[in-house]
Amino acid sequence: MPIGDLAPEIAVLFTAVATLLFAMFAPRRLHVVGAIIALSGLTVAGVLLADQLGRTGTTFSGTFAIDGVGVWARFLILVATGVCVMISPGWFATDRRHGEVYAVFLLSAVGAMALAGAAALMQLVVAVLLSSVTGYPLAAYHRGWAISVEAGMKYFLIGALANAVLVTGVVFVTGMAGVTGYEPLANAFADGLIASPLLVAGLAMVAVGIAYKLGAAPAHTWVPDVAEGAPVPSAAFLTVVPKIGAAVAFARLVTAVPPDALALRPLVATIAAVTMTIGNLAALRQQDVRRLLGWSSVSQAGYVLMAVVVIDLDTGAPTALVAMLGAYTVGNIAAFAVVADLRGRTALSDYSGLAARRPLDAAVLALAFLSLVGIPPTVGFFGKFAVFEVTIAGGYGWLALVAATNTVVSLIYYARVLSPMVFDASTNGAVAQLDKMTWAAAVATGSAIIALGLTAGLLLDQLADISLL
Repeated sequence: MPIGDLAPEIAVLFTAVATLLFAMFAPRRLHVVGAIIALSGLTVAGVLLADQLGRTGTTFSGTFAIDGVGVWARFLILVATGVCVMISPGWFATDRRHGEVYAVFLLSAVGAMALAGAAALMQLVVAVLLSSVTGYPLAAYHRGWAISVEAGMKYFLIGALANAVLVTGVVFVTGMAGVTGYEPLANAFADGLIASPLLVAGLAMVAVGIAYKLGAAPAHTWVPDVAEGAPVPSAAFLTVVPKIGAAVAFARLVTAVPPDALALRPLVATIAAVTMTIGNLAALRQQDVRRLLGWSSVSQAGYVLMAVVVIDLDTGAPTALVAMLGAYTVGNIAAFAVVADLRGRTALSDYSGLAARRPLDAAVLALAFLSLVGIPPTVGFFGKFAVFEVTIAGGYGWLALVAATNTVVSLIYYARVLSPMVFDASTNGAVAQLDKMTWAAAVATGSAIIALGLTAGLLLDQLADISLL
């Protein structure tokens, strides 16, 4: 039954409605129960999603794909959303709209899940719009903070432009190809579809629209502003969850275009190289840890795109894409969980001597940064190793070389935080009161970085046969 194929998304949607209704009538002191409702719904959705493991096919007239990459990406979205919900109660406790934020998280997660399964251009547009329209209020949730409102406005303005470009590109592609589904589009190329200028321009514009959700060039400038200005749980969510869906959506678009038909893959490879280079170079001069994490997130989008470039040129690319997304998810959210546990302290000086004041937070942050660089035995090493391997095997050795250079550069700005954190005896920055749920989220993600790294070989073997329609 087609409706059952969307059971995980429907479960999240119903949970969002239930959470919103609860927040409308419950007193503010009970709004924390909204987090419990949200986590329960995400768990149910995860159970329903597990039933789709091993399935391959499309549903709803070919507009939604169910395959290995899509299922695992949607699972990552559920897990990442759950961790962001966990770090929210302590952060939003004094916000009078505390309970409503969980509903917005869940609705935005539905948009990201729709992105991961989009098998048609119109489905892609709907998913991007749902993910975007719920992301704007998350970025500007603290209306009393000028920096939060500014972050939300920048996110909205860049999103409005990028989404307009996306929709225009979809119109061009649909008009020239006569189809909206990716499978019919691939068949049209096989039947001799002529690569007209409008078709080429349309695909390039769709790529730019997806790059916005991924936080990749040329629509990447919202990422550091949101990372710095949005509430920390929102920043963690917006720099991870939409990216997961967008990366898979990008991969589906690339597979719809034969390698010899258009220059889409070289375009994506160029976007990947430019994105990681801009992100790393900009991060070098940051004095704000949250803004540094934002530019780091931009650079990580470039590494993710390496697997997208060769998604159908090497059999291991789908596995590498999921591995890199998983490694990035756990590493980035772990870093933001530590920032949340420190009540958003974000100046570099606040992290000096952190290892002495908060050894556990310091350990989690160190693991997160080492994983984002790709140092063994963290899970980030295996994620990056996988994408480097398939990129070279797919014939894009130059891109792997650019990525390797950028990885070395990234060591510099991560070390700017880690070195004084461990070796400086400064006591700058008061130690905030611990929030138990936020602390638990930080410990869980930090532990996952090592646990997944130590079991990466087994996990990669389990993911070896996953496919992307």
